[in-house]
Amino acid sequence: MPLERIALISDAHGNLTALDAVLDDIASRGIDRIINLGDFVGKGPRGSEVVDRCDKVCDVNIRGNWDDHLPVWDDESAAEMIWWRDELRADQREWLTALPLSHDLLISGRQIRLFHASAVSPHVRVRARHTPEEFDGMFANTPMTGEGPAPSVVGYGDIHDAFVKVDHGRTLFNVGSVGNPLDEPVPSYAILEGVVDDPAPAPFGLQLVRVPYDVEAEIDAATRLGMPALRPYAVELRTAVYRGLQQA
Repeated sequence: MPLERIALISDAHGNLTALDAVLDDIASRGIDRIINLGDFVGKGPRGSEVVDRCDKVCDVNIRGNWDDHLPVWDDESAAEMIWWRDELRADQREWLTALPLSHDLLISGRQIRLFHASAVSPHVRVRARHTPEEFDGMFANTPMTGEGPAPSVVGYGDIHDAFVKVDHGRTLFNVGSVGNPLDEPVPSYAILEGVVDDPAPAPFGLQLVRVPYDVEAEIDAATRLGMPALRPYAVELRTAVYRGLQQA
């Protein structure tokens, strides 16, 4: 059976410049199947265009925490939250909140589960430095994931910090962030390779990929569009230092 490749992206966060660079890299490798693990919007200036692009090119789109709460954010919040919310069309807000929360697939005999942040909720975070109990919880069947076959491979996004950990036959990996990486200031995504929809053991691959892009062009776009909270956004893109840890 031929090996197939699937690209996994996450956390574009309105950064269209980075998203297009990653999509170009995926296409250059001849990969035409893409699964998006969520957080299309917020933080960056072009969430609306990111939603349209991902709706068009991704085979599966999963709801992230920003996709869940931003479309229904109230008017009494921070100016940047209102700006990011109102940058979206009404149909895009409906599209985001209707997305599934997890997706299962079978590759080379391995049961794989994908979601945004955890098996409990897109709002429950599991960091790269996690406890054994948190690791176990990522492989559990929950009301969010449903009662499908227990996975041996779990991939997620949310923390903007790419990693792979293998423990007692189970693999947990994070694809990192396309639009707002916080481990190093270079977008990342993952590639799964194997025999799709086949329960028999076969060669299986998991690769993390980094794609440089024009950071200053993205900051210029945010400036041109008048996006609030521009300074912390620019610092994050240039340095990968989270805005909550930046010095005033």
